[in-house]
Amino acid sequence: MSAPLPATSDPRSLRRREDQRFLTGQGDYLDDRPQQGELFAAVLRSPHAHARILSIDTTAAMALPGVRAVYTAADLGGLGPLPSSIVVATVEPLIVPPRLPLARDIVRHVGDPVAFVVADSMVLAREACEQIAVDYDVLPSVTDLASAPGPQAPQLWPEAPGNLAFRFRRGDPAAVAKAFAKAAHVVTCDLVNNRIVAAALEPRIAVGRFDLQSGIYHLEISGASVHAIRRELAEGVFGLPLDRIQVSCPDVGGGFGMKNVTYPEHALVLWAARRLGATVRWSAERIEEFTGGIHSRDNLSTAKLALDKRGRFLALAVETIANLGAYVSSLGPGSSTNAPSAAMGGLYDIPAMSMDVRGVFTNTAPIDAYRGAGKPEANYLIERLIEAAAHRLRIDPATLRQRNFIRTFPYRSAFGTTIDCGTFPENLDKVLRAADRAGLPARRRAAKKRGKLRGFGIGCFLETSRGQPNEEAWLRMRNDGTIDMAVGTQSNGQGHETSFAQVAAARLGLPVETFNLVQGDTVRVPRGGGHGGARSLHLGGTALVMAADDLIAKARPVAAQLLQVRPDDLTFGEGRFQAAAGSDGLGREIDLFAIARHVRDSTGSGLESHGDNVCDIITFPNGAQVAEVEIDPETGAISLERYVAVDDYGTLVNPLLTESQVHGGLAQGIGQALLEEAIYDPDSGQLLSATFMDYAMPRADDIPFFDLEMVEVPTRANPLGVKGSGQAGCIGAPQTVMNAVLDALRPLGVTHLDMPATPARIWRAIRDARAARDLASEKS
Repeated sequence: MSAPLPATSDPRSLRRREDQRFLTGQGDYLDDRPQQGELFAAVLRSPHAHARILSIDTTAAMALPGVRAVYTAADLGGLGPLPSSIVVATVEPLIVPPRLPLARDIVRHVGDPVAFVVADSMVLAREACEQIAVDYDVLPSVTDLASAPGPQAPQLWPEAPGNLAFRFRRGDPAAVAKAFAKAAHVVTCDLVNNRIVAAALEPRIAVGRFDLQSGIYHLEISGASVHAIRRELAEGVFGLPLDRIQVSCPDVGGGFGMKNVTYPEHALVLWAARRLGATVRWSAERIEEFTGGIHSRDNLSTAKLALDKRGRFLALAVETIANLGAYVSSLGPGSSTNAPSAAMGGLYDIPAMSMDVRGVFTNTAPIDAYRGAGKPEANYLIERLIEAAAHRLRIDPATLRQRNFIRTFPYRSAFGTTIDCGTFPENLDKVLRAADRAGLPARRRAAKKRGKLRGFGIGCFLETSRGQPNEEAWLRMRNDGTIDMAVGTQSNGQGHETSFAQVAAARLGLPVETFNLVQGDTVRVPRGGGHGGARSLHLGGTALVMAADDLIAKARPVAAQLLQVRPDDLTFGEGRFQAAAGSDGLGREIDLFAIARHVRDSTGSGLESHGDNVCDIITFPNGAQVAEVEIDPETGAISLERYVAVDDYGTLVNPLLTESQVHGGLAQGIGQALLEEAIYDPDSGQLLSATFMDYAMPRADDIPFFDLEMVEVPTRANPLGVKGSGQAGCIGAPQTVMNAVLDALRPLGVTHLDMPATPARIWRAIRDARAARDLASEKS
């Protein structure tokens, strides 16, 4: 492969190496890997939100020619429930009811798996599902989050009275109460963080095989975090040693967190493969991604901010009801507990904070991680509160933020999070200049002439990047003059083939094209923390640096032997060791590949190194952003006119890739703010937004060109100085856009609006504000 060329004047901004194969149809996805003689599977799912299964008749389905098997829960003896790996310091133990691969006795959400059909073709398997007769006794359901903890709500699990799965508390309630008692001002916001669907471009796929001779299962998935999925399947579902299950995945068409978790279909294809002695493939239809995949966000919060008479923040108190759905998914509770607590309070110096979260079950699809996973929720709360406080106190929103930014580092938050560095005030000043705030009055007047309302919103964010702690990497020198980089993280679109190669190339002084990325395979990569939490460069990149240093250390004594000098007399650079000139005036040198050949010839094994990065340190990407919107007050139609950001992601390995990651995150955050919402019918429990006909995804014409400046404030948390950028856009955009929407609507008397700010919701808010104003006029 030829060397990638810089895409900008910054030599670090190499174009992605992987794009060549993606853009020319050479991507390696699971649908590109048909297996000879494979069978195809389909899942029969519950059409009811809550029902008792009285009987299942599979006779007609089994009678179809080409149907190999139909499995129900009664057939899966020996399979355990899907576990939840998350560790949460709850007030009482987290209640994790059994989630079997197929529902037994009771279904608890629309889309709950009931039967698994295996046939000679996908069409036949789906046809057979339609022939299965299930007799249901429909039970009352609860899909409304606010109603779920109530005493009259239908109960999902007997072991979870009041549908309560956990109670989570952080902070010092006594200190918070004391601060509120002496506060000059208290601002309260009741906020909804809307339920959304990841909707990855490539739906989930699972292919199961079983080797009779070795007794090893092999699962191929369109997924991420293969090591965690293997552990949950081996230890939780099958009760086997880890080495009896292999998990791998090729290229993945997007994930955003939803593919990091263990699904029933993972266990089912493996079970069927062993029973039938054949490879079994399952591919999700899009509607199955909406009803059977995980959803995200979905919580209700009451947030209170205490301020003194000068507008300095004294305390923050947050009470949240968090939806878990019908089951506890792999990492589900973390999105409303551990993750938001690390980012709670954002960029601001708040002396006292408290957080009280109730996790509840509802008859909806399970909730789990989605881009940001808790950090968007925490930042949304504080930024909406600040905007409300600014207008209550008649203080400019930028001034109120500047008055309360953290300015001295390291800073230890009220929850014990230590933030190491940042230039928060400077970033806000820069973004306001870049957004031409001074010219806003003229833009408002121009919009008014067109019959539009112009809104200007400020939003800041603090990301906490790390995800799972620790990471490992291996470097293996190959005979063909390249080096394999096996890293325990995983890319599903982030560009690791390029950025990791840049890290290794810089450390070893070799061309970028020397390096091959190996990932997503529990055989070729023995251990790893996978994808999630913007952790890859922070933890995986550091492990790669350690592996490069280990490679140099292992090669040095061999080079010294071959050059007949002492190891300490050698210098390393540009991929080779050099010795000082001898008495003959000639210098001597040998490159890494020559050393590797000698090692291979001498020992029969190649030259390999390992980096074990034991690290639980968090990094803190951050930024200040501005959105401008225009709204038609007669129809509620909204247009996002401009988006400007000044963000800090630490040292940039590849600015082009970083910018592309931020753009993608911004698009998803804007989608949540303006368009996306998974809605269940409160009476039937049916998912009303189960296709792209009803679930609005952001399109190109919904998104403006982004004006992004990236400042580089290196962190000392890792040798690269990187902070992570994969989630940041999704964390910063929701509050920035919503603050712009409210800024536009405030002259009409609209002071509150929840996401998504759809035209219909905006129109209703304007109508209600006008009605309230007219009523007040009549009374006066």
